[in-house]
Amino acid sequence: MRSERRTKKVRGVLERRQPDLTLVMENIHDPHNVSAMLRSADAVGIMDVHLVYTTQKFPKIGSKSSSSANKWVGRKRFVSIPECYAELRARGFQILATRLDESAKQLYEFDLTAPTAFVFGNEHAGVTDEAADLADHTVYIPMMGMIQSLNVSVACAVTIYEALRQRMAKQMYQSPQLTDDVMATLFNEWIVK
Repeated sequence: MRSERRTKKVRGVLERRQPDLTLVMENIHDPHNVSAMLRSADAVGIMDVHLVYTTQKFPKIGSKSSSSANKWVGRKRFVSIPECYAELRARGFQILATRLDESAKQLYEFDLTAPTAFVFGNEHAGVTDEAADLADHTVYIPMMGMIQSLNVSVACAVTIYEALRQRMAKQMYQSPQLTDDVMATLFNEWIVK
């Protein structure tokens, strides 16, 4: 009975994965923030995230702090923004860097049902100029208070849940986005985790 429930859950999760939605984490130094972002990514069906570390070491992610999300969300490592963006563009992603600047547009103005990569930057400095300049657009979450920033993991959750909302409205979670071969491979890997 237990294995039947697990099989059903794994299949259901894989059927709702969104391979054309991802995160880029640039120099995020706090492993708790990285872990929280991984949990949010898993919750909305993100397959993998992109870690770019040019000024920080790659964070150690513990299974306790990530609630084991690191088992379910793949991580790709890069040593430069151009290298990361090149891979994403080759796969047809629009790249949206989260930054409050004069050219930024509200998050809610974008079609997030298109292949989308959101870029989140370091907790203190935000995304680098390079990451913002090379992105397709800069985006921001509207805020009504005195403080015009959110914790990076909170900003990540707010942002990707808007993508989830738009994708649910278009019923993108209703039919599998993965090929049968990829689904079978992942199922065989996941069922033993």
